[in-house]
Amino acid sequence: MYTLLKQEGNARRGRFETVHGSVETPVFMNVGTSAAIKGAVSSVDLAGLKCQIELCNTYHLHIRPGDDVIYKMGGLHRFMNWHGPILTDSGGFQVFSLAKLRKIKEEGVYFQSHLDGKRIFMGPEESMRIQSHLGSTIAMAFDECVENPSPKSYSKSSCDRTVRWLRRSKTELSRLNSRDDTVNPHQLLFAINQGCTFEDLRIENMKQIVDLDLDGYAIGGLAVGEPTEEMYRIIEAVEPFMPKDKPRYLMGVGTPSNIIEGIWRGIDFFDCVMPSRNARHATVFTWGGIMHLTNSKYTLDDRPIDPQCDCPTCRNFTRAYIRHLFKSGEQLGGRLAVQHNLYFYNTLTERIRGALDEGRFSDFRREYSERLARPCDD
Repeated sequence: MYTLLKQEGNARRGRFETVHGSVETPVFMNVGTSAAIKGAVSSVDLAGLKCQIELCNTYHLHIRPGDDVIYKMGGLHRFMNWHGPILTDSGGFQVFSLAKLRKIKEEGVYFQSHLDGKRIFMGPEESMRIQSHLGSTIAMAFDECVENPSPKSYSKSSCDRTVRWLRRSKTELSRLNSRDDTVNPHQLLFAINQGCTFEDLRIENMKQIVDLDLDGYAIGGLAVGEPTEEMYRIIEAVEPFMPKDKPRYLMGVGTPSNIIEGIWRGIDFFDCVMPSRNARHATVFTWGGIMHLTNSKYTLDDRPIDPQCDCPTCRNFTRAYIRHLFKSGEQLGGRLAVQHNLYFYNTLTERIRGALDEGRFSDFRREYSERLARPCDD
């Protein structure tokens, strides 16, 4: 259940109650695609990095180790020792971006695994069954992810198919939740809005999926190469048609500035691999801007990455040492940087919640939206 606690313009401060605990929103979900954060950060570590929700991926876990293995181990929460909420992506994006020789039909998608070429079929029912095996808190409906840009005629037919798949996803998850052997009989279902960058398709699609009265609503198919202003334009067009009493999720976004601007436009949930991926390549986010730790100017720098940060990395290690780790090819460098970036993102949304509580989010946005997108000059 989602409760809207406060609003400043379109920006929302809320609370989302789940069977695995309560989530304070806006929130950034930490991406553990294969039931692990890349960079050797464990679920135990996440608890100290202010993580509220972890995101795992249906496609990857179905391929390896197999959702049947995780089911036999008691579900994802027990498997990865994470006791908070987990959202599982439907697998749709990976099917369309990674799979070889895919063929889309009304019943679903036939494709080959990107790992070994094994032939696989996934449709709405299969996606729901896999996610039910995983036992996540929130399951995402199976949708078609269309290349952007795409012809409007194809985008329209794809949207229509996604709505039909959503109905099937809802029916199947309801059936699975009623079974005695289900890992999580309280599993929630979020729908995904599609329509490329066509405002009328997006609005029509949102109206259709809202009529199905699901637990939350996501905007998908953005942050895939289109200009940032196009993404903001679509959010602004769709937002008035999203339910006020349900959480809103912008999939795959993004930079700290994107998150601030998304919240300004009414979004509650975010996820992105950027903080962990960039960190593994020595790029970190700070309250003064973006920093590249391999820069020679940090060779003798005995300060923490960010003097304003109290993450485990900043409390214990210097810029000079972390630079040395990266230059030496030591895995510890990536782990320390990933810890910092995840803590930064989780602290960012924490501070935004505080600003919304105090009615000063517009000031926060004015101070940080551009600053966090610039290189750090320190």
